[in-house]
Amino acid sequence: MRGGAVGVVGGSIAGCAFASAAVRGGADEVVVLERTAGRLADRGVGLCIHDDRAAELAAVGTLPDGIAAHRLTRRRWVCRDGASPAGRLFWEQPFPFHSYHWGLLWQGLRAATPAAVRYRQGVAVMAVRGDGDGREPAEVTLADGSTDRYDLVVGADGYRSVVREALSPGSRPRYAGYVCWRGNFDARLLDGLPDGGAGRPEQVWPSDAVTTVCFPGGSCVVYRIPGPDGTRVNWVLYAAPPHGGGLRFDDPTSFPPGSLGPELAARLAGLLAREFPPYWARVLGLTPPEDTFVQPIYDLEVSRTAGGRLLLAGDAATVVRPHNTAGAAKALQDAGAFEAAWRGAGSWAGLTAAYRAARGPVGRDMVALARRLGRAQVERTPDWAALDPRAAASWWQDQLGGAAGIGGQAMGPGGRPAARP
Repeated sequence: MRGGAVGVVGGSIAGCAFASAAVRGGADEVVVLERTAGRLADRGVGLCIHDDRAAELAAVGTLPDGIAAHRLTRRRWVCRDGASPAGRLFWEQPFPFHSYHWGLLWQGLRAATPAAVRYRQGVAVMAVRGDGDGREPAEVTLADGSTDRYDLVVGADGYRSVVREALSPGSRPRYAGYVCWRGNFDARLLDGLPDGGAGRPEQVWPSDAVTTVCFPGGSCVVYRIPGPDGTRVNWVLYAAPPHGGGLRFDDPTSFPPGSLGPELAARLAGLLAREFPPYWARVLGLTPPEDTFVQPIYDLEVSRTAGGRLLLAGDAATVVRPHNTAGAAKALQDAGAFEAAWRGAGSWAGLTAAYRAARGPVGRDMVALARRLGRAQVERTPDWAALDPRAAASWWQDQLGGAAGIGGQAMGPGGRPAARP
């Protein structure tokens, strides 16, 4: 199928990837409508992509070459033991991933977006309407009251998706009952950190290692990422929600960097002092308040990821708890499946049906796995102090529940999950 106009609502990672895929597929016109007027590249959070998924994505053209990444090979699990400042290392497992800076990944995807794409920033989409059976183009209503019509509208507008509301009314992310604190800082600050007898940073924490700090009722993942001005330290701490601070989680939301406030900052400091090995409490304490924020955890699976002239991508299609370490990979896989569906379809209905068949089951499986990981690592944590390598490996396999691992499913032809050997 060739021709047609495609409107992509949302211009971040999924939006750029889908816009590029639409051009490669043969669309006549591709327009990206991005709400944010400022620099998306300033978003400094870290993410990881499994090495195998990265190779698959590069092969289908959705992960461009040359984007800065930091190599990771192992994940070390530690807990406070009252003796070692860095805690007790009770397990180490392979972790074949590369870490990325969100802003640098977005910049690479944006730079690779074909010049034919019209990328409009500061454009808020207020409503989307499709006719249900897909016989007519979809309508997009903007904040200024104007209406645009497209042969296909892609919802790459995140977990509060306007496009999802049009395709699957009332489908909203559900709060999982806990939050993650997030932060990042310049890795050079580690050089001046008193080790308290723990050893130098490279001894305690090799550069190729992810460290998971475990405590009753939660866990914290710490790893290095590339940054615009050198290596940074990125961390994600999962725990019960803090009381006070004016936080409400009933409506999908987040509390961005710079909005922490003294009350929440004090609660985070108290959690680190109570539960973390001293060395790791000091590491997280290096994070400036303006680079620390709280993100409630939600999940969502929808019955339809595409229908009529509407299609959902990335977090708009499936909200998955971050434990899977697969969000970016899944969004880029969605774009690969979209391009494959486009090339094989003879109509818009055929395109959306093929995409839905390829990606719907993937999203459901990812949500189920992330819920198991969340229960085991936050909601129903084991007695960490009692775990040894053998017990930890068994505990991990119980979480996977037959899945091959974290990092997303292997991608087969057409963006469908690859058959397991």
